[in-house]
Formats: sequence, C-alpha cells, structure tokens
Amino acid sequence: MEKKIRIAYFGTPEFAASQLEAIIAAGYEVAVVVTMPDKPAGRGRKIQYSDVKKTALEHDLPLLQPEKLKDPTFLEQLASYQANLFIVVAFRMLPAVVWQMPELGTFNLHASLLPQYRGAAPINFAIINGEIETGLTTFFLNEEIDKGAVIMREKVGIRPDETAGELHDELMLLGNKVVVETIKKIEKGDVRALPQEELSEDQPLKPAPKISKEFCNVDWSLDCKTVYNHIRGLSPYPAAHTQLQSESGEIIDLKIYSSEIESCIPVVAPGCVVTDNKKYLKIALSDGFIHLKQVQQAGKKAMSIDDFLRGTQFDGDWKTALK
Repeated sequence: MEKKIRIAYFGTPEFAASQLEAIIAAGYEVAVVVTMPDKPAGRGRKIQYSDVKKTALEHDLPLLQPEKLKDPTFLEQLASYQANLFIVVAFRMLPAVVWQMPELGTFNLHASLLPQYRGAAPINFAIINGEIETGLTTFFLNEEIDKGAVIMREKVGIRPDETAGELHDELMLLGNKVVVETIKKIEKGDVRALPQEELSEDQPLKPAPKISKEFCNVDWSLDCKTVYNHIRGLSPYPAAHTQLQSESGEIIDLKIYSSEIESCIPVVAPGCVVTDNKKYLKIALSDGFIHLKQVQQAGKKAMSIDDFLRGTQFDGDWKTALK
C-alpha cells in the first residue's frame, strides 16, 4: 500500500536546490524547507540567501532557518508541519532528535558510491585519487556520519580530464533522478536498505574530509599524474595553489584552474619554472612538466596563461615555493 508522502527538505547550496526543484516537478508535497540562516558575504557584506532558500521562495514553500538544530522552538515548528519523510542534501549533520522524527525515516543523497568517500568532499577526492568511476548514493541516516543503510546507488564514469566542477554538475543532474526514484521506492514500500558493510567489496575505504587551505598547495616533488589530478580535483573550487619565487625573492601567488601534462625527462630540477614569456609557462617535475593553462593571480581575475604572461614577465630563474 502506497503512503502519502509529505516531505521536509534540508539543504543549502546549488546542488541541493536542483534536487528540490526535481521533487517539486515530480509532484511531491514539500511541507517545509530547512536551510542555513542568511549570512553577509562578499566585500559589501550584503546578506546572501542560500540557493535552497531562493528555490523555496520561488515556490512559496514554508521555510525554517534555525541557528541550532536542537533548539526547542525549531523542533516544535518542524514537527508542526507533520512531514513523514525527511530528505537531506548538502546540509549539516542532523541530530538524532531531528532525523528520528518522521515516520518513514530520513534519507540523504551523497555524491559517492558509499561506503567509499564518506565526508565533506567526495567529488573532489574521487578526482584527486584518479578514480575512473564514482556515483551517487541515497541512504537512511543513523548515528554515524555517512554510514546508514543504502537505498540506491547510481554509477558514473569520470573522464581523464574532468574537473571537480564538471563532475559536480553531472552528479547534480543525475541526483534529480536518483532522489525522485528513492522517494518512489519509499512511497511504494519497495525499499530493501543494505548495510554498507555488505557493499564494501573488501576494498580499503578512502575518506573525503573537508579540504583545508594547506591541502590546496601543490607539491611539485610528486609525479605529473598526481599533480594533474590534484589540480583538476580542486577546480574551480577551492582551487589548487602555488607560489612562484624569483632569485631576488619576488613572489607571485597563483591559483591554478587547469593544466596539461608534458611527459619527458626534464633537464631542470623539479619545481623550476620554464616559460617563453608569451605562450607557455610550465613547471618541472621528476617525470615531465605541468603546463599551467588557466590561472588567477592574487587580487586579479582568472585568465588564460597567454593573458597572464602579457602582464607578467619572468626574467632570471624562478622556482615554486610552498607557503
């Protein structure tokens, strides 16, 4: 017997807003939307709405923006909407008092094939680690982060040159289908949720922790493929970072958005900068060069390497220098 679904939706960024649109388009009733409080952002410190809030307002949906998820007033308000299914996409961790509330449970959409890549940055780390495949998982929340029983998994191939931003957009669109299909399964009572232990395939588990500023620094002592994957796995956000330093001590801070590999045995030491000051700037590694293709100097806009070299000349010897 099918259950009448009444949803409370939890989410914040664009990725989550896309799933909310798909749920609405599929005709499901969204009783209330929960998102982060408004915060000032940018140089003007103007108040910014989350993408999920914008979507909720466009569809005239009730909206809650709690500072604390255990706040009694918020819990009372949330319960008053009588949702029987909670859905979480790109939101903060829910306390048990919240995820245990609905009759049909609370499920999350995660951008990896769980149990692999549990954590905050699964898309980035799948590319950084050179995976050729990832996907999406829906699972019921439990007491541990990203460890609940799996409802659905959908696989996606990763192209050799794909960036985290491109994979994000691909998974976001696929997530529309996966979330709606998961709701249909729950609606029909057709769910056989599998413990993640049954899906581990005896493979070592790879984590996907929150990315620190230090992690974004490129280590030019590594091989070309590792560095290339690191750059594309952080592009466009938070972006790989390096410093170029001259013999005289001048330093240029750069974010790197795209690069290419030149396989060879360089005659210069790893970390040395080689450029014609017109069309290319490449950095030596042990097994070749990484050509910087799109960069952003601190305080300036992102630009092609051609445009960057028009405004910056490299005279003498330059090397990379970690912060």
